[in-house]
Amino acid sequence: MKFAFFDAKPYDKPSFEKYGGENGIKFKYFETKLNEDTVELAAGYDGVCVFVNDTVNAAVIDRLYEMGVKVVALRCAGFNNVDMKHAFGRVHVLRVPAYSPYAVAEHTMAMLLTSIRRIHKAYIRTRDFNFSLAGMTGFDLHGKTVGVIGTGRIGRVFIDICRGFGMKVLAYDKFPIDGLADGDKIRYVGLDELFRNSDIISLHCPLTEETYHVIDAEAIEKCKRGVVILNTSRGALVDAEALLSGIKSRKVGAACLDVYEEESDIFFEDFSGHIIEDDTLARLISMPNVIVTSHQAFLTEEALSNIAETTVGNIKTFFERGQCENELCFRCGSAEDCKSGKCF
Repeated sequence: MKFAFFDAKPYDKPSFEKYGGENGIKFKYFETKLNEDTVELAAGYDGVCVFVNDTVNAAVIDRLYEMGVKVVALRCAGFNNVDMKHAFGRVHVLRVPAYSPYAVAEHTMAMLLTSIRRIHKAYIRTRDFNFSLAGMTGFDLHGKTVGVIGTGRIGRVFIDICRGFGMKVLAYDKFPIDGLADGDKIRYVGLDELFRNSDIISLHCPLTEETYHVIDAEAIEKCKRGVVILNTSRGALVDAEALLSGIKSRKVGAACLDVYEEESDIFFEDFSGHIIEDDTLARLISMPNVIVTSHQAFLTEEALSNIAETTVGNIKTFFERGQCENELCFRCGSAEDCKSGKCF
């Protein structure tokens, strides 16, 4: 089997070469992202392997179908960059539903601690031998209330970490997890109550029509003054303009962003010698109480290995059996994991 691997980075190759070699799958690595202009590179391949900022829209899907490309293998959990409705009957879409939830949850906590304890500022100061503590006062996490939107694997790991700090948890999920809430330290609540009573809000949910801009101007207005907002999930969960306004008005005390809604042409690339044309992102980065990382929460050795192993396993299973438990299907219920195997 031959797969065209788009948006390839040096850290992707070792694990995919290992698992691909063990399973008879040959990857051709392209640094370019998959889109309408680059889809012709997939000609002659059995499938394409894509990441979060590749474009798998109707035009791309139609061209893949015309070229006989059967599979779109996502090496990620999210699939908002895929037109699932249009993919139905044309290509099979496989994903990695979980890799290392610890990687993302730990990065979220790392960003939170860095922000509230001013570690990033201290690092810069002491590099210049400035040991003043002026303006470095933070606050304890112990006893604070964290609102967690999304209690899937990553959200639950993040909750465990927060509980280790002695925090109270308000959780929201369309599909609550049985046994997670204890009625005291962890409670499921509606979004309005979560916004009103949380000192910190962390997003760990997929991007859907329902969750698009779940943090918008109206939501921010409901929040406590000084709320800290964390997003290591999908950029468009947060209305960036509303967040910027909230920071400027001092309603939002700090923001930690590993994702950004207009990141596709910016993240994973080096623009250090260029002028960023996205004024909103530039202004967010310039704020002293905002930390931005470049969609790196997943980037651990364990996660990269898990991603490659699962992606290769998905491909092998599909071509051997004609179906895969990690296939996504619009017919099976709003692009949830396909269980029927009868969608084509």
